[in-house]
Amino acid sequence: MLSHPEQLDRLQAACPEAAPTAVLAGDPCFDRMLAARSYRERFRNAFGVRRGQRFVVLNSTWNPDSLFGDAGEDVLPWLLPRLSAELPADEYRVAVVLHPNIWHGHGPGQIRAWLDRARRSGLALIDPLEDWRQALIAADAVIGDHGSVSYYAAALGVPVLLGAAPESGLDPLAPVSDFVRRAPRLDVYAPLLPQVASLLAGHQCLAGPKEFTTSLPGEAALRLRRLFYALVGVSEPPWPALLEPLPMPAYTPVSHTAPLRVLTRLLDGTDAVAVERYAAPVYEPVATGGAQAEAHTAVHEDTRDVSALGLADVIFREGSAEDPRWGGPARWTAEVLDMHRHCALAAFVTGPGECVARIRGGEVLRLLPGPDGPDPAACASALYARLAAGSSPDEIVAQGLTVRTGRTTHLVAVTTGE
Repeated sequence: MLSHPEQLDRLQAACPEAAPTAVLAGDPCFDRMLAARSYRERFRNAFGVRRGQRFVVLNSTWNPDSLFGDAGEDVLPWLLPRLSAELPADEYRVAVVLHPNIWHGHGPGQIRAWLDRARRSGLALIDPLEDWRQALIAADAVIGDHGSVSYYAAALGVPVLLGAAPESGLDPLAPVSDFVRRAPRLDVYAPLLPQVASLLAGHQCLAGPKEFTTSLPGEAALRLRRLFYALVGVSEPPWPALLEPLPMPAYTPVSHTAPLRVLTRLLDGTDAVAVERYAAPVYEPVATGGAQAEAHTAVHEDTRDVSALGLADVIFREGSAEDPRWGGPARWTAEVLDMHRHCALAAFVTGPGECVARIRGGEVLRLLPGPDGPDPAACASALYARLAAGSSPDEIVAQGLTVRTGRTTHLVAVTTGE
């Protein structure tokens, strides 16, 4: 079963006896992706990608030379927390797709243990059987290796960086070998943010993957059904041959339970607040462009590093306002400020587009960025910055909050009370 005539040429050269049995049938997997491209924004919403964010998907195939392999430097487990620490959390959403054999070979518990630090920093683990195709359609950039996921991404026109690119074991005449030779490389020892930004800014599609993934786009279902019915000697049914559409992934909200170092600055001549949040950085982060910024620490109440709660300026959590475990946002925020005397602001995120914040001193404000706005917890940090700069709660309610994350400016409504 071949997807392109060039494969038949190589089959004839390598094993001429098998060539008469070959059938050119297209690629049903790629056809499903092509048919679902119009749902890109819906897929991005499902993966928790917010307006203005870039979605970076890492992937690894399953042989020893892969990004998650053990023949080289086993790059992926220590690369993922670096990405979470070096890429601003409100500008980048990071996810990883691992080949099913990696999950089966090591076991789900071991995989989750290896990736635990990155997951607490906001990493999303993508289902390797159902949702990886949707992740490629939603992606702004892919970091991978010589496996098929990277090749499919390039065929869809997604910028690809190769973190592992062994040429041994690949047919030098195969299109994937040409792709590995020509695709840009990730320098795992250099700062990651400039490399990702450069990839996005200077992307040029490689012609090979788009040309050689399939020579029969959209025809795989028709050709495969025709072949199967012919082999068993039965007439095809009269209705069209159709592939199962890609399902909508389950909603995967972002969760940062690792402590966040937050850089804020008031933009010149305005009350707008630029916010950059970094999850569990090893070194004190520097604001984009080297701008002067104020720093504070925001910590999720469910952090594993409980000592960080005693040092947090902002403490937050997510939950339903009706959940009896918290007693409602007003009660929870009051209890947090009572328990953690250093904390200046407690924020209860009640949904993807709203949160309730209590300021030390008693004022309760409701922040309403909306589902298309920034993370409500980031808005709580912007509120903290405005208050620290001398703005009063009444001024903020009257003006609202203007929050800048990356290149995107968001207007956030603010009201009093929960």
